[in-house]
Amino acid sequence: MILETIIITQDLQGKVHVTPFGIQMQNDLVIISPFKPSATLENILATGVAVMNLTDDVRMFASALTGRNASDTVLSNLVPASKVAGFRLSSTLSHQELKLVKVEDDAQRPKLYMQTLHQETHQAFAGFNRAQAAVIELAVLVSRLNRLPIEKITQEMAYLQIAIDKTAGPRELEAWDWLVEAVENYRAASSGENLA
Repeated sequence: MILETIIITQDLQGKVHVTPFGIQMQNDLVIISPFKPSATLENILATGVAVMNLTDDVRMFASALTGRNASDTVLSNLVPASKVAGFRLSSTLSHQELKLVKVEDDAQRPKLYMQTLHQETHQAFAGFNRAQAAVIELAVLVSRLNRLPIEKITQEMAYLQIAIDKTAGPRELEAWDWLVEAVENYRAASSGENLA
């Protein structure tokens, strides 16, 4: 099983990196498997820590992927972690502060085994929304724009649009629009279209 989370790391100079990340659990350990090269991988190997956030605000996923830094998105939602040098989302449902305990190297995706040092619950989970799941699915596709055919991505988007049309609230609509814009910009850049 893969859980969709927001992982926050820092480099040795303190620069914060926020990214959506599908993690796995094994016994009591969190497994993070970043592609090489990645800032998440470099930061965890350098500092030995990360903060995992569980959130139902899908704008956090869309914002991190599209580089949006508006007042209501990721970078303005950071507060210091409790036990490790790092940050968590202020709007998260819960967070876990993680310490690196083992690395399984791989040419493409090493596995980083992380132990939970501290965990806090901040808000109650209000329930599932199909539009939230659709935004998460599109976020995964956007994170793979340079790995998947654009036709596959647009086909999946058309299907996911059904859940957006039927069940989205304002936060889901905003996140969806950011991700759709990222796909359209990528398609235009790939085909050499002029966006001006």
